[in-house]
Amino acid sequence: MASNLTWLTPPTGFLFAPPVPLCGHPLPPQLSFPWARPLWLNPRPMFELLKTDTSSKARLGRLTTPHGVIDTPVFMPVGTQGSVKALDPRELVEMGTKIILGNTYHLSIRPGMDIIRAAGGLHGFINWPLPILTDSGGFQVFSLAKIRKVREHGVEFRSHLDGSPLFLGPKEAMEIQRHLGSDIAMIFDECPPHDAPAKEQKLAVERTIRWAKECREQPRAPGQQVFGIVQGGSNPELREQCAKAITALDFDGYAIGGVSVGEPEPEMMKAVELAEPFLPAHKARYAMGLGTPAQLVELVARGVDMFDCVLPTRVARNGTAFTRKGTYAIKGGAVKADFGPIEEGCGCFACKNFSRAYVRHLLNVNEILGLRLVSIHNSHMFLDVMADMRKHLAAGTFGEFRREFIAGYVPTRKVLASRGRE
Repeated sequence: MASNLTWLTPPTGFLFAPPVPLCGHPLPPQLSFPWARPLWLNPRPMFELLKTDTSSKARLGRLTTPHGVIDTPVFMPVGTQGSVKALDPRELVEMGTKIILGNTYHLSIRPGMDIIRAAGGLHGFINWPLPILTDSGGFQVFSLAKIRKVREHGVEFRSHLDGSPLFLGPKEAMEIQRHLGSDIAMIFDECPPHDAPAKEQKLAVERTIRWAKECREQPRAPGQQVFGIVQGGSNPELREQCAKAITALDFDGYAIGGVSVGEPEPEMMKAVELAEPFLPAHKARYAMGLGTPAQLVELVARGVDMFDCVLPTRVARNGTAFTRKGTYAIKGGAVKADFGPIEEGCGCFACKNFSRAYVRHLLNVNEILGLRLVSIHNSHMFLDVMADMRKHLAAGTFGEFRREFIAGYVPTRKVLASRGRE
């Protein structure tokens, strides 16, 4: 079968030319944004821990990358296939986005590495001047693949598009991310379902550790940071084993994986709490695929710095708006004649210019503007909550902010049910 596999990797021999000019050099035409700050190349990417909250484990930090400085805690809008759904780069920058996420698996299949390489890397291809984090594709291999066989050095599987045989492993994932030129690359790991048997969880941890060692040895793009990933489900022993082994490899930062895979909220919080004590304080910490606004506040309080989640734009396409009091359906008849904004007090473009009644009308007649406006609002709301947390951490008032936010936020029925409170 190996002879028929398509390897998800660029052709060998390509010399990576980063699309980031050195300080003082003119920007290439495709990156000359009138609204973007100048790009620069920092030879020493690093995370600085600026302050720790006295009432919790919340941290205020700063992460330096080749394409800019990221203040943490930070939320990363998800641009899996090179685009944050329904939003353009100008809108993302205007609402305060400092970093977006892309995906190795999807981008390597479409448009393919030849195209992205010809554009000078992912930044040039999508015309985005700020930092990018790329997921390794491990999650997609295990969630999208119709048929897969786990081998010592990776996974044989079939494309979710046409069923063609493919192979992706640590070497391939890191090489693709090197040519993408992302500021932060993730190691290739195994992410089993939250309800996987104990034996399967143990094997996933062992493979994740083994693959992490292989990822650690691969070449990187100039200035590119690599984050390790801690697996282990909600098993204390496996989380500790994986965290200790991964941190011993001295990656630039660490992610908590195996969350946002269908587990109830208490189990998700437990997984984070099990891993966090073993993560070094002087490195950035990233909870993958999380979460709702209230969950972000609670996860920051548990010592996490970075987050990504598809929820803001995904639920927007179904007509659901996030607010600081919870979510509500704009498509419903209750707002048919409501001429207030999507959320009172919100400063986003949608709330400053359009009413709930108008947005509801757009959604119900299937006008694209409707889902775009809700996507703008939801994404702005997530970013604004993160900005508020940074402000309160700097002022020493995070504990009060946390109590007030959680008290005023009404979770969904699904979350309440997972807590046993519905």
